[in-house]
Amino acid sequence: MKRRAGEREKSMKKKKLLEELGKDRLPYMTPVDADFHQLWKSRYSKLIFRKSDTVPEELHQMVQEAFLTLREHDCFFQDLVRIKGKDFVTPVSRILIGNPGYTYKYLNTRLFTVPWPTVGYDIKYCSPQIHDVCKALIRLNDYLHIEAVKALQNLVETKEINDTTVIDGEQNFATSLAEKESISKDESSCCVQADNYISLKNRTSYNMTLLNYMDPLQMLYLKQEPYFGMGDMAVSWHHDENLVERSTVAVYSYSCEGSAMAESDEEILKGRDPAVWHVGLKVAWDIETPGLAMPLHQGDCYLMLDDLNMTHQHCVLAGFSPRFSSTHRVADCSRGTLEYIFGQCELALQNLQTDLDSVALSLKSLETAVIKQVEEIHNEVEFEWLRQFWFQGKRYLKCTDWWLKPIAKLEEFWRKMEIMTSLVLSEFRKEERIEEQRAKTIRCFLLVLTERQRLRKEWTASDLSENLIHMMCINRLLPYTSLYFIKASARYLE
Repeated sequence: MKRRAGEREKSMKKKKLLEELGKDRLPYMTPVDADFHQLWKSRYSKLIFRKSDTVPEELHQMVQEAFLTLREHDCFFQDLVRIKGKDFVTPVSRILIGNPGYTYKYLNTRLFTVPWPTVGYDIKYCSPQIHDVCKALIRLNDYLHIEAVKALQNLVETKEINDTTVIDGEQNFATSLAEKESISKDESSCCVQADNYISLKNRTSYNMTLLNYMDPLQMLYLKQEPYFGMGDMAVSWHHDENLVERSTVAVYSYSCEGSAMAESDEEILKGRDPAVWHVGLKVAWDIETPGLAMPLHQGDCYLMLDDLNMTHQHCVLAGFSPRFSSTHRVADCSRGTLEYIFGQCELALQNLQTDLDSVALSLKSLETAVIKQVEEIHNEVEFEWLRQFWFQGKRYLKCTDWWLKPIAKLEEFWRKMEIMTSLVLSEFRKEERIEEQRAKTIRCFLLVLTERQRLRKEWTASDLSENLIHMMCINRLLPYTSLYFIKASARYLE
């Protein structure tokens, strides 16, 4: 409900903005404009740009080879996302690489990380090449983390971070992190300083990267940028979702400039060169401030610091050549890790007990609050995890089978929760319970069950949608739905 309300609000803002514009277009600037740098400094100062010649050559080589390897192994996939209640196939193909057991959700689609090499985890990759890819990307991740700390330090020194009460503390810790990546707690002068260190580290310690790939010449249609007339968009205007508040987003861009014209042969007219990829920025829902279009060449990086992702929107403007990018982020994984969902399952299953003599299963409590909590976790496991995983087919098996064991464990938890639902229904048939209490529990139980029925119908419709079939054909995958889910859906939909 909250997401739908947010989508309606954004839709209304966009409609109002377009109505105010009419047939006009807002002004925007590129580096060829005289006032570009002044605009950048005054209104977009938290966008930090690093040209490719500032990045170590060895790192360029590792990362660019990793991109090409993923493409050769068909490891980039278009996603089926939901916008305003409708399903769309993304023009950009993606893969998520990051901490083991982490996920990232955007536009109602949950992506599961291909785990990069991590101490304490046994990760078997499908080939040595995929292992090298993940190793290269964690190297890039470490590099961009250090660059983000340096950039935040500079931002602190220019007193541009909003929270001025912690500027001195963050500055000291930024220096320490950049040099040593660690700090002794004994050296902390007070608790406030330690809190500042934790805040800075949390905002720059990337736990995943979302990799993107698109070849514009293979696309039948690209949406036109609607406010400034910037041309073809690979990714529409947006804020990045589900990130730790005020965390930095870091992007490494690699356009294959040798495979297509890197720059237009035409005389460059007013506005951006359509042959070159750009990142576009604008102040959110503002028609007074000119937009910014920053060209992206092979190996360039940029950082979006502090609250820039909250106060501004960005888009990606397509050039002529194929392009890869690695977008490193501090995802808010408070509800998006295996540790979290296993904990939820264990909490729910505490209400299930086995009789030692008859081995029969029963519920420990029929309290309304307990039943409600268990059934909500039941829904979360099914719709936020299991269906999301299997809906995406066998894509992850191209890199590793790491997720199969934890998903199988989640399926076993789900089966037990199905039994718990049946046990609740059985209890409702018993007449010895106090009628008023029984009616209250039934009402609460039916609310959750009705939501489950609605979601199962929605997922069934998605399974049969033309967009899904199209996506599966593109990605060379077969749709898969657990047999248990099919049986459960049939039972509840009768």
